[in-house]
Amino acid sequence: MKIAIIGGGAAGFFAAINAKENHPKAQVAIFEKSKKLLSKVRISGGGRCNVTNACQDIDELCQAYPRGGRRLKKAFHIFGTKEARSWFESRGVPLIIQEDNCVVPKSQDSQSIIDCFLGEAEKLSIQIKTGIGVKTILQKNNVLELHFTDEKTLAQIFDKVIVATGGSPKRKGLEWLESLGHKIENPVPSLFTFNMPGEPITKLMGLVVEDALVKIQGTKLKATGPLLITHWGMSGPAILKLSAFGARALSERNYNFTVQVNWANATNTSLVSEQLQKLGKSYPKKILSNIRPSYLPERLWLHLLHKYGLPLQKRWGELGNKGLNKLTSILTNDLFEVKGKTTFKEEFVTCGGVNLNSIDLKTMQSKVCKNLYFAGEVLDIDAITGGYNFQAAWTTGFIAAKLN
Repeated sequence: MKIAIIGGGAAGFFAAINAKENHPKAQVAIFEKSKKLLSKVRISGGGRCNVTNACQDIDELCQAYPRGGRRLKKAFHIFGTKEARSWFESRGVPLIIQEDNCVVPKSQDSQSIIDCFLGEAEKLSIQIKTGIGVKTILQKNNVLELHFTDEKTLAQIFDKVIVATGGSPKRKGLEWLESLGHKIENPVPSLFTFNMPGEPITKLMGLVVEDALVKIQGTKLKATGPLLITHWGMSGPAILKLSAFGARALSERNYNFTVQVNWANATNTSLVSEQLQKLGKSYPKKILSNIRPSYLPERLWLHLLHKYGLPLQKRWGELGNKGLNKLTSILTNDLFEVKGKTTFKEEFVTCGGVNLNSIDLKTMQSKVCKNLYFAGEVLDIDAITGGYNFQAAWTTGFIAAKLN
């Protein structure tokens, strides 16, 4: 049996290795259109590679995927985070769980994962061909004929093919799969930070609020978690989560929208008001600049007072109800204009791809093209940060590699 893997990234290598282990007599070849292998693995997690997440509750795991999570529930039962960790550790890659539940190599270096994949591929005699992309797949009876972008490479026949080409930034990059009959969801960016060119808060770059609630005005989109002020706007887990769940809606707005920040992460504004009243009663003679709510960094507190025209030298006891109401509003509904986005670090994640209704998720085989399988981000599956996108690659790659 001849098996082709299209794509030399995380999902491609994982599928190739498992396919060869499942079918030891098969010839397995990886075709990668660029000259670089596993480029996303290399930069993931700031070069440490978040291989998966420590979450073992399947329902909770599914919630990390704005698209595809629920549909993958059964697949996660077959090969979930626990199985992924065992897979790497059994192949000589010790892993550690960080405080944020991200699972990374003990070496703190993504090269450990790359070396593991390349070493396993060599050991299993998997062919790796770089600089050779696939432009078309022709179905001929029960076999598949691949035609390549490199004109010097002749068309080749394979019994099974696994597509693991990753996310495509444009629909054009998915037309070769659409032509086979697969439904395609338009790709749009996911996991991005917010640009706020006209907002003075960017002067506080580097500042982190550990637990904020952020919303997109005029929608039901919201997220909580740490929020980071950058020199261009806002980032951090809360913003990235919001960008992932709002990927389509924010694309439709051309990345021009208003963000509501609740610095207190309290949906009940009366609780925030009560806390401020307690501060006023406890420190009536202290000035505003010297006493602040415990969850706010000092620089942010002073910025907010200045932004909303509250004198730094005003005493807490002089605020009155009007002043307390204003402070409550500032802390629970601070508004910012977003004009554009920036890719998160160098990590590129797309929302969109091959519609899951075109795939039999029990096997990852195409419903419209026999013996063609899919794995990874080429599918309309994407997740928030924290190792979840790689986990989807491992899960779909593992199941596709059975070649049922």
